[in-house]
Amino acid sequence: MTSSTVLVAGATGDLGSRVVRALLDADPGVRVRVLTRAATGPAADRLTALSDRVSVVTADYDDHDGLVTALAGSDVVVSVLSGTRSVIVDAQTALLRATVAAGVPRFVPSDYSADYRAITPGTNRNFELRREFAATLDAAPVRATSVLNGAFTDMLTGQAPMILFDRRRVLYWSSPDQVLDFTTKDDTAWVTARVALDPDAPRVVEIAGDRVTARSVADTLSRLTGTRFHTQWAGTAGTLSAMARIGRRLSSADDTEPFPAWQGMQYFVSMFSGEAELHHVANDRYGPHDWTTVDDVLAAHLRA
Repeated sequence: MTSSTVLVAGATGDLGSRVVRALLDADPGVRVRVLTRAATGPAADRLTALSDRVSVVTADYDDHDGLVTALAGSDVVVSVLSGTRSVIVDAQTALLRATVAAGVPRFVPSDYSADYRAITPGTNRNFELRREFAATLDAAPVRATSVLNGAFTDMLTGQAPMILFDRRRVLYWSSPDQVLDFTTKDDTAWVTARVALDPDAPRVVEIAGDRVTARSVADTLSRLTGTRFHTQWAGTAGTLSAMARIGRRLSSADDTEPFPAWQGMQYFVSMFSGEAELHHVANDRYGPHDWTTVDDVLAAHLRA
């Protein structure tokens, strides 16, 4: 890999901080610029404490000239911003315009998701925001690479109610044999760092730390616990999509919350319908890597 200067927007977030660490580990010559609105703060200070190769640059997303100055001299801009329209579309568009104006040749958008390109309109808000920005990105004079990783594996042990541990049930919609793509945040960061340092990276890099089904997850949990877990049909993907639409209309929160309950439903709609399934997984693009499997994550959760 060629040593370079990588600017990371959203570096103080959960995934963003992992990307910074992965960059430092991937190339001893890389220099990382962390784009923030304030030069100091606990999160930014923790990143600069990692290495003298990490520096902080400041700019607001509504300050075009300030963004251009902050980005100037970078070899690639990596966006790890998280949010809804004001961030995924508006802030990233401002970041992209500054990238072009500063003469930075490459841009990695904040996708880090399942394949949003073929989903049915109206079925997944967050995916559609990514697809909207992708159209803007594809029209810009810059080389872009998206990282598509399926769902983050911690969904299985966190807020997404696919696994009912106390009831020994694994829920599914439509089919228990639909392939589901999962990748941990650390593995996603590992690949993102290498994409950032790869001037020949294609438009899309697809990865999957593991590919499972609801049926195989139930079998894994049965083996890990010694107690039989069963799959349980929860309806069709179409029914879940209708429930998500109702939940969105009835939600008291406005449309700026990134992951309300109805958005979680929409994610499962995209996955269990098969529309967001990855079809060109290239886990070996950057050489050998010890991928964390769903089995690994579930075993660690059960031990905790």
